[in-house]
Amino acid sequence: MKRIFLSIVSALLVLSAGAQEKIYQASSFGIRSDGVTLNTRSIQAGIDFISSHGGGVLEISVGRYLTGSVHLKSNVELRLLEGAVLVGSTNPYDYDMVEGHYGILLAKGQKNISVKGKGVIDGRGAQCALNFLDQVHLGYIDDTTKYDRVTKRPKLIYFRECEDVVIEGLNLRNSADWTLVTDQCENLTISGILMDSKNYWNNDGLDIVDCRHVLIKDSFIDASDDAICLKSHSAEHLCEDIEIRNCVARSSASAFKFGTVSRGGFKNIRIINNKVFDTYRSAITIASVDGAEIENVLVDNLEAVNTGNAIFLRTGIRRTAGKVGYLRDITLSNIRVEVPLEKADAGYSYEGPIEDLPRNVSPAGIVGVPDLPIENITLKNIEIVYPGGGNKLYAYKGTTPEELDSIPEMIDYYPEFSQFKELPAWGLFIRHAKGITLDNVRLVAGAKDYRPAVVADDVDGLTIKNLKTDEPGSKNKKQVVKRNVK
Repeated sequence: MKRIFLSIVSALLVLSAGAQEKIYQASSFGIRSDGVTLNTRSIQAGIDFISSHGGGVLEISVGRYLTGSVHLKSNVELRLLEGAVLVGSTNPYDYDMVEGHYGILLAKGQKNISVKGKGVIDGRGAQCALNFLDQVHLGYIDDTTKYDRVTKRPKLIYFRECEDVVIEGLNLRNSADWTLVTDQCENLTISGILMDSKNYWNNDGLDIVDCRHVLIKDSFIDASDDAICLKSHSAEHLCEDIEIRNCVARSSASAFKFGTVSRGGFKNIRIINNKVFDTYRSAITIASVDGAEIENVLVDNLEAVNTGNAIFLRTGIRRTAGKVGYLRDITLSNIRVEVPLEKADAGYSYEGPIEDLPRNVSPAGIVGVPDLPIENITLKNIEIVYPGGGNKLYAYKGTTPEELDSIPEMIDYYPEFSQFKELPAWGLFIRHAKGITLDNVRLVAGAKDYRPAVVADDVDGLTIKNLKTDEPGSKNKKQVVKRNVK
């Protein structure tokens, strides 16, 4: 009887909360669903009215709604019902800028904002980006382009310095730039997102920049650049207390990435129970090259198939402005990766560039620099399956002291697993590190490779427990080569 009473009370509370929610229909503000009328001012009027009258929901129902930039305000939920499509204008002059970023949905310094529903935000990114590029060529928009990849293009969502943010259930498509960016936000939840962002160059999926207290879950991200990317643009801020759970990622760059801009730091990060497929670069990249302080990171239960590289941990000294960063206390556990012989993103509309050749298939890497070693790294219950077949006649790097010394340090380079070209191991390369533990690690090569499985160079404290290597025709081969290792 007590349980029934509690259930009734709970139901009444839910109904009461629903009754208090103010829902405003888009049509009440003259917002048209014909796909032709530019609704920017009408949508903004609805948002402004709702925010100034205590908050509520602007509900957009079935139809196509053309818009430029709209600014979400405190205590407002933009709700896109199933069948509703928010369509981005392809006119560059329909977009506003916040902190140097164009976007369809913008917000700065707002509280208690949300974008929810099963509807679609379609940026029509290819045409939009080309229209921006035309204006740059004509001299009307000031932009520094490289290879005609105009840098200033509209994102689908850009929120800056906001608190209590929820983004839920949306279908995000065809951004002209990075797709969903949150910058210096706190108390952020992103869940149930379906994203297809392969419409133009540099289409990152999720970019979480210097945010705190973040949960990302149950989402599918398909991007032509990094899929889920933690960045730190400010030396005074950091990404902290972030969990990424139950997501599927595909990328023509890296699937889960820390950086590349890495100025402040990344602390207390958990990446749990995720999947990766058809990804050109690394399943997981963690890089501190701009002074970032990186510590207390857990990546657990990750499965990656057809992925160009498994793991890449890297320090460097690129744009540090005198700040000394670090990368330490990282646990990678219960991970299985299958690395292909061929290009993992072949056939996608915007593939990752073929570069850093000649080289055979690259190993996983824990690669520090002499004055900035990577510290306290545990790889536990790891299996990485490689094609093997490394051919010394195509590219060669041996393990003599002279050959190891010839591997460039590249301390001020953009961090990428392939940057060193050929490396002397087929499974795992470790250099300039302290406190490295390999616990139940299995490395598999599909064909005989001229290189050993593991090379460790300048490692202070290397613990190996139950390392298994499986390479055809290598019964008496020395699979672990160490130099300057304690």
